[in-house]
Amino acid sequence: MRILAAASAALLSSSAWSAEIVDVRKVWDRGETNAFTDLMWHQDRWYCVFREGKAHVSADGILRVVESRDGGSWTSRAEIRLDGADLRDAKITRTPTGEFLLTGAARFPDGGAVRYQSMSWLSRDAVSWSAAMRVGDPEFWLWRVTWKGRDGYSIGYSTWPDRNRRTIRLYRTRDGKPFETIVPDLGIANSPGENTIRFRADGTAVCLLRRDPYAGKPPIPAERATAMIGTAPAPYGKWTWKDTGVRVGGPNFIELPDGRMVAAVRLHDGKTRTSLCWMDAGAGSLREFLALPSAGDSSYAGLVFRDGLLWVSYYSTHEGKTAIYLARVRLP
Repeated sequence: MRILAAASAALLSSSAWSAEIVDVRKVWDRGETNAFTDLMWHQDRWYCVFREGKAHVSADGILRVVESRDGGSWTSRAEIRLDGADLRDAKITRTPTGEFLLTGAARFPDGGAVRYQSMSWLSRDAVSWSAAMRVGDPEFWLWRVTWKGRDGYSIGYSTWPDRNRRTIRLYRTRDGKPFETIVPDLGIANSPGENTIRFRADGTAVCLLRRDPYAGKPPIPAERATAMIGTAPAPYGKWTWKDTGVRVGGPNFIELPDGRMVAAVRLHDGKTRTSLCWMDAGAGSLREFLALPSAGDSSYAGLVFRDGLLWVSYYSTHEGKTAIYLARVRLP
C-alpha cells in the first residue's frame, strides 16, 4: 500500500498530470470597458453575458448577451438597458420551465431612495427579454442563482455604506420573478460580499464567499478580509463557515464529475490575477494550480465543464483594454 501511495503521489506531481491551458480566445472588446462575465452551454450553443460601459463604474452600464456555436465566433443577441441605472454583474441560467433567466444589479445615482436593486429578466430565445423585474430586498445584491430541482437559490449581500454592518441572506425562487428570504442573516462578519452557492449530490449546500477590507471605524484589515467557505444541510438554515486565509474577488466554483471542486477567483497576494484553485469545502481551503493570462482589473469568471475540458469566461486588462476572454483548460 505504501508503494502504491508513493507511486500515485509521484504521478500526480509529474508534469503529465499538471493542468494546462489549451487555448485562450478574445470574445469581446467592442465596449470601452467589458467586464463581469458568466457562461452557459445550452442546446449546442454557448452563451456569454457581461457588462459594457465607459468605465469600471459608470452610469451607462448595460448587460450584453452573446452567442457562439464553437466558442470562437460570437454574435451579439441582446443588449439589456435600464434608464437611469448602471447595470452590473450579469449571470445567466435556465429555469425549470425552460426559460433563460438573466440576473444582475442596478446601481442608481447617489441621493435617491435606493442605491442598489437586484433585477431579473426572462426570455425564451435569449434575444427578446422581459421588462426588468425587481427581486430580493432593496440594497441587497443577489449575486448568482443556482438551481436545485425546482428551486433556485441565491445569497444576497447588503450594500450599506458601513461595511461593519453588512450581512448576507439566503433567497429562494421558483421562476426567477419573486425571491423570498428563507434565512435573513447567515452570520458572517467583516464585510461579506460576492459569492457562489452550489449543491452536492447529497443535497449539501456549499458557498464560496468574498470579504473586503474596510477603512472605517472599526477598520477591517486585509488579513481579516479573506474568503470563507460555508456548508449547510437542507433546509439550509444552519451554516458552518471556515476561513480560507486567501483574499479573493469574483468567486465562482463548480464540482467536476469526479467530485473535485474548481474555483475561479481574482487573487490578491502582490500580483493581481485570475486563477484557478482546487477548493476543499471540508478543509476550508483554496489552492492555486493555474493562473490564466490576466492582470490588474480581471476575473469574474463563468465556468462550464464540457467535452473533458473546463471552459472559463473572464475579463482582464493584461492587453491594455478591458476585454472578455474564453479559456479552455485541460485538468489533471
